[in-house]
Amino acid sequence: MTFHDPAPTRTARLWRPRRVVITAAAREHAHGRAIAARAEALGLTVEALPGNRLTGLRHPDPRRAYIEAKNTLAVVVAPPTKLKLQPIPPSADWRVDLAEGCPAHCQYCYLAGSLSGPPVTRVYANLPEILDNLASYLGQGGVTSASAERAHEGTTFEASCYTDPLGIEHLTGSLSAAIRHFGAWDAPVALRATTKFAAVEPLLGLGHGRRTRLRFSVNAAAAARYEGGTAPLRDRLAAMGAVARAGYPVGLTVAPILPVPEWREAYAALFAEAAAVLDGVRDLDLTAELITHRFTPGSKEVLEGWYPGSDLPMREDERSRKLTKFGSVKYVFPAELMREMRQCLTRELAERLPAARVLYWT
Repeated sequence: MTFHDPAPTRTARLWRPRRVVITAAAREHAHGRAIAARAEALGLTVEALPGNRLTGLRHPDPRRAYIEAKNTLAVVVAPPTKLKLQPIPPSADWRVDLAEGCPAHCQYCYLAGSLSGPPVTRVYANLPEILDNLASYLGQGGVTSASAERAHEGTTFEASCYTDPLGIEHLTGSLSAAIRHFGAWDAPVALRATTKFAAVEPLLGLGHGRRTRLRFSVNAAAAARYEGGTAPLRDRLAAMGAVARAGYPVGLTVAPILPVPEWREAYAALFAEAAAVLDGVRDLDLTAELITHRFTPGSKEVLEGWYPGSDLPMREDERSRKLTKFGSVKYVFPAELMREMRQCLTRELAERLPAARVLYWT
């Protein structure tokens, strides 16, 4: 399939949670009240909780508990631990959380097993405090700040480790606020966010100062069945073209790379489609991050509970067992297949998108 029209073919899908709650503490913050007002403007009922505990999320049926949690938006105050930033290699110097949780239904979800409790999407009302806290990390970090190859990016902050900020932007406005914050920050800094959604219109006119890199998580067409509730691949790529033409640095996050049927041709077609969308963009600043599929025993257990009918390949006997630096177990593709996929994808990427800088393969 080749694109002939760089514009999205339909209005971007916007998530409408079935339940929206706001805690008492979140109501004390202007940004929290603004999120509630956004939800009400979309016709959603906002439930004001009497305290700060999220209630009504437990259910004896784990599948039902998952469904109800995934349909809940909670406006809360980020705990103090969120102001103590953690490094997030190989993406960025520091992880900054504007929210936690995601409305999508990806059968390989990276959050499975990483976050405790029901998978509610929690959005943070104390956003000004979160953004003001970043200045104390300027010039520190071990990824871009300490890298000769990426030092020009400055101190980098990753905003999509535990959420997809664009997927909830119509409800929060938090990504726009962060982009404006970095655009006005007169320092060598950069905000990074990746998404599987396409509703970029609110971002196009912002004063980003080219200090925010918007990356679009994409995959071979055959992997689409594993990405429920996300924007179609065509629309994601069109959105990437739109923000690139608005002057943003952009990126392809190719993840999770899978040996789908005819995977060589499938990933070559993906890069050709991306090249068509970006054709003619002035001052294109494009990166690529190549991330293969992996799972842990814990994430597999959670995902099989969430998506019991999935045919996502997660057989341990087809993988290589590795230990992380923390001593935990993960399962990755065998070394020979990894080498073959890496050689093929990097070659196709260089041929079809020569402007792309590959930041890492993992």
